[in-house]
Amino acid sequence: MTATREAKKEPKSFSFSHLLGEKRPREVIGPLLALCFMLYFLYHIFQGERGLLSWLRLQQKIVDDEKVLLSLQSQREILEHKVYLLRPDSLDKDMLEERVRLLLNFGRADEVVIHDEGTDVVKKK
Repeated sequence: MTATREAKKEPKSFSFSHLLGEKRPREVIGPLLALCFMLYFLYHIFQGERGLLSWLRLQQKIVDDEKVLLSLQSQREILEHKVYLLRPDSLDKDMLEERVRLLLNFGRADEVVIHDEGTDVVKKK
């Protein structure tokens, strides 16, 4: 008798009742919305414009830019020293001779001049 009842059972229609249990959909919407908001905010904590990953990239960029700044500061100090040596009140004859040779292509008869394309020569326009 039980076998005939089982054979006569109609197939169950698809529903989410097995996932929700006996709760009504109204009771599930609140926690589901809260979960969605939490996931949204968690995503933006890490991936957002001001998230942790953006902060880490910004920190790395600061470190890289500080290295560039130190390099530029040292180059500036070298150039300032060269300018100081060419001022009229502290003129260095060796520096003046170096600049004249470089800019005006002057040299002595007993010297050999080797031109290097990699040197920084100021070109006047």
